[in-house]
Amino acid sequence: MPINPANRPTVLELRQYTLRPGRRDELIELFDREFVETQEAVGMAILGQFRDLDDPDRFVWLRGFRDMAVRHQALTAFYGGPVWAEHGPQANATMADSDDVLLLRPLSRGSGFAVCPSERPEPGAPAPNRFVSATVWSFPPRRHDGIALIRDGLLPVLRETGPAPLAALTSETADNTFPRLPVRTGENVAVVVTSYPDESACRQHLADVLAHPVAQDEILPGIEREQTAPPRTLRLAPTGRSLVS
Repeated sequence: MPINPANRPTVLELRQYTLRPGRRDELIELFDREFVETQEAVGMAILGQFRDLDDPDRFVWLRGFRDMAVRHQALTAFYGGPVWAEHGPQANATMADSDDVLLLRPLSRGSGFAVCPSERPEPGAPAPNRFVSATVWSFPPRRHDGIALIRDGLLPVLRETGPAPLAALTSETADNTFPRLPVRTGENVAVVVTSYPDESACRQHLADVLAHPVAQDEILPGIEREQTAPPRTLRLAPTGRSLVS
């Protein structure tokens, strides 16, 4: 089935929510039941919903938009519409913080997500037995050398040594035109999202990258010189309705 251009997003959000203790499953059930098709109906692509394996009270999700103009229109329609009016208070009641949001775009042509919503499981589907990693590198504002090392050096090594990343993303620098939902400002990041059959496969892939002579001698030291902090890897378990799995 052809993929609608709206589902090849050029603007993406990586959203990390800190929830009130013990309420993650409540939010996931509500989200997967009420907030998937209804967001897509107004122009978004709901890409992935995840349990953070390092924090039982953290919910991570990804959504995308065709461009910044569609993002503004879609968010205005959804958060001003009847579905959020009915179910938003229950969702908000589970959240302690929802402002950890990275606004992103594909790192290069063809490096974004391509999804097909018709393949999404129905509500109540069991969670897939998959492991997803999302690694975030941070670099100084307006410095592009680290981003280029990931795009031109690390990504080819990742493809050579294991499963190709599902997406490679970097910061979207356009202003947030929907201030009702804050995003992190002043960021210059690269994000690589990869799926594995299990975490041991992920660890093996990382070991193979670390042992790769070009990565070991050139690429990883170069990235380390450029970064402002060590990379952070999100260890994620997809929910039953996540397209990214």
